[in-house]
This record gives sequence, C-alpha cells and structure tokens, in this order.
Amino acid sequence: MQHSKTHEPASHQPALRRALGPWSTVAIIMGTVIGSGIFLVPTDMIKAVGTPGTVFAVWVFGGVLSLFGALTYAELSAALPEAGGEYAYLTAAYGPFFGFLYAWTQTWVAKSASIAALATAFYSYLADFLPGLQAPLYIVPWPIGPGGGPLEIRYGQLLAIGLILFLSAVNYLGVSVGGRVQVGVTALKVLLIAGVIAAGLLSRQANVANLHTSTTPMPGGIAGFFVALVAALWAYDGWNNAGMLGSEVENPQRTFPLALIAGVSAIIGVYLLTNLAYFSVLNAGEVASSQRVAADMMRRIAGSKGAAAVSIAAMISIFAALNGSILSGSRVPYAMARDGYFFRSIGRVHPVFRTPSSSILLLGVWSSLFVLSGHYSDLYNTVIFPSWILYGMTAAAVIVLRRKNPDLARPYRTWGYPWVPLAFVGVTLLLLYQTFVSSPRASGIGLVVIALGVPFFFYWKRHREPEDRVKERG
Repeated sequence: MQHSKTHEPASHQPALRRALGPWSTVAIIMGTVIGSGIFLVPTDMIKAVGTPGTVFAVWVFGGVLSLFGALTYAELSAALPEAGGEYAYLTAAYGPFFGFLYAWTQTWVAKSASIAALATAFYSYLADFLPGLQAPLYIVPWPIGPGGGPLEIRYGQLLAIGLILFLSAVNYLGVSVGGRVQVGVTALKVLLIAGVIAAGLLSRQANVANLHTSTTPMPGGIAGFFVALVAALWAYDGWNNAGMLGSEVENPQRTFPLALIAGVSAIIGVYLLTNLAYFSVLNAGEVASSQRVAADMMRRIAGSKGAAAVSIAAMISIFAALNGSILSGSRVPYAMARDGYFFRSIGRVHPVFRTPSSSILLLGVWSSLFVLSGHYSDLYNTVIFPSWILYGMTAAAVIVLRRKNPDLARPYRTWGYPWVPLAFVGVTLLLLYQTFVSSPRASGIGLVVIALGVPFFFYWKRHREPEDRVKERG
C-alpha cells in the first residue's frame, strides 16, 4: 500500500506536509510522555499502595501495559498513517460514529485537560521561584471547584494560559518548527533527568534499605493498586500521540513501529531509575508527604540550590510535553472537520505554513479555559477515564480490522497477536471499573462529554456536503 508524500484532502485545499523524521517522531513520543507526572505522581502512588516495592510493581505493570498498547498501535499507525491517529483507526474498524466520538472526546476533554494539567504543573514549579503565583486572584463562590467547593482563580493559572497560547503560536508556524522545538527540548530534558537520577543514586544520602523497610498507611488490596495505576498511567500517557501526526511523518510504515516500541521501552527505563533515586534518598513516609518529590530529594542532597535545579528540569520537561501535546492533539479536530463531522473552518490547512491552523487555535483556547477548572490531580483524573475507553476500543480495532479488511497492507504486524491486544483490552476494562469507583466525579464528566457528542454526530452527518465525505480507509 503506497501513501503519497502529503495527505490531500478531498476538497483540494493545501495539504499537510510530511516533514517529521524518525528523531522528531521519537522526540514527540518521549517528550510528550515524560512531562510532569514523573516529578509528581510517586506521592499519590505511595499513598495508595504503602510500600516502595509495590510502587515499582505498579510502574512495571503500567509500563508493560503501555508497551502492549504501543505494539498494538504500531500495526495500526503503519497501516493507516493518517491525521488524527485513533480517529482514523476507529473509523476504519467501526465506522465514522466511533471515530467521531473519539475525536469529540479528545477535543473537549482528554487532550484539552491533559494540556491544562501540564500547564498547571508548570506554574506550580515556577512558584518555587515566584511564590505569588499561588495566590488567589479571584474566587468564584459557586460549588464548581475541586470537590464541589468554590473555584479559585490563581495568578499562576494566567501564566499557564499564556504558555499554552505561546506554544500554540509556535506550532501554528509549521510542523517542522514544532518538530525542531520538540527534538531540542526533549534531548535537554532527558539529560537533566539523567542528572537527577545520578545525583540521587550516587549521593551519600542514598540508603537502599528504604526500598524494603519503609512503609506508609495504605488503602490496601486491589483498590489501592488501581488508584496507583491511574497515577502511573497518567505519567505514561501520550505514547499514542505520534500517530495523530500520521499525515506528517516521513516513511510512516517504518518510522511508527520503531519509534513507538523504542520510545516506550526507553520511558519505562527512565521511570524506574527515577523512582529508584527517589526512594533511595527519601523513605516512604517522606515521599507520601511531599508535594514535589523530585525537588525534595534534591533538597536533601544539595539544599535549596538542588531543589531549584530540579524545578528548572521539571519545567523544561513539562514544556516539551506541552509542545508535543499541542503539536499532535491539534490534528484530531482537524481530521474530524476534514471529513465533514465538525466545523468546516477547523479542517482547513494554512496556505503558507501548511498546518491545521484553526484547529491549533481551537485546542489552545479551549485548553486555556480548562486551566481554570481545577487542580492538577483533578485534571489528570478527568483525562484518564475517557481516554482509556477509547484506547481499549482502538486496541481491539487491530482484531476487528484483521477480520474486516484482511487485505489491508500491514508493514508491521503486532507481536504476540492476538494475546497482546486482548491483554491490553482486558486490563483496560479493569482499570475503567476501578477508576469509576474511586473517582466517580471525574469519570462521570468524561462519560457526559462522550454522550453529548452523540446528537452532534447526527447533526453533522445530516449536514455534510458531498466533497467532505469520509474517504475510504485502507
């Protein structure tokens, strides 16, 4: 199956350009995944499971689950390298209704809340240097804030919005511009994280006894494990993002499988080593009481200068993740609009920059509004539930398409088929159940947004024009 150098829309508008090479693709995967989570979520994880050993077990389990997802997505992204990633895969497997629900959910909740969570984490680290960012600017006295309380608007949230809009402007100017930014900041942040790991493991304060002697009270049982897994999966979230740029990656049949498998494998190693450094320097109780575990570890080793250094590393890491999320996520509403299931203007490509410019602006503005909606943990819990419904459906799409379209050219076939995708789907179902039980409010928001998309799908289906009809996949 041959794919043209650019993805030409049916309406003969300017096309997206295949300008992202292998390094850019790997940088998008690693740069988007390694964001704020590794600097923050170990605290939530140890509170849920109680012992460092179990935290490591959760990291390994979440990493293997993500790797199974990457192995499955590698087949889909190589066979269907189109803008929107899962939007294209779900449409090919189940029809435009499910592709639309994916794109709708990504646009209004999953990707926008993820971007908002990253920007929120960025300002929380910057607050180490500028404490005034945490001060409330205005309090909305309605029960719409976290936990149903008043909603506080902080000065730092305005800075977070400015950062989102700045990176939206960068990506507006061209995919190659966004790609070069991604490669540079991802390389820098991996070096900085390696320095944090080395500082922890080689310091005189390191004590391996912490790994098996320190504990903290825990909820216990399978419930605690899955609460910790949700936090870990937020830290792993984003390995699927490169597929959203399917129309802009060079030689996608080869690039996607290599980048997905290599990128996720490297991330697992980075996360395990980082946690090994944390728990070597800090005991379980200290990690559980920490607001910024990486900064507290470096403060123990090198005082306030060490904490400041890790805050800078975290901000660079989050900056790269934000850029990658905006770069990839903006292709989802574009793909939906290109096929006639969203506002036509969102499906246009800029004639000079060859980017989905209107889609980038939409995602940037909506994500900025999401910044005002809650704190970091509320935002990532909102992301996980609807995202994993669609991740599970996408993994199952590999099996559906093998039966529905056996002649589809598959440059890469999923290793361990069908057991790898089936295992991914099975664990996804357990995760969704436990997430709904432990975070019903955040999960409910995701379900409501998905349900709200149903009438809009039928509205746009009735009003589509002939030239916008969904192109046959495969």
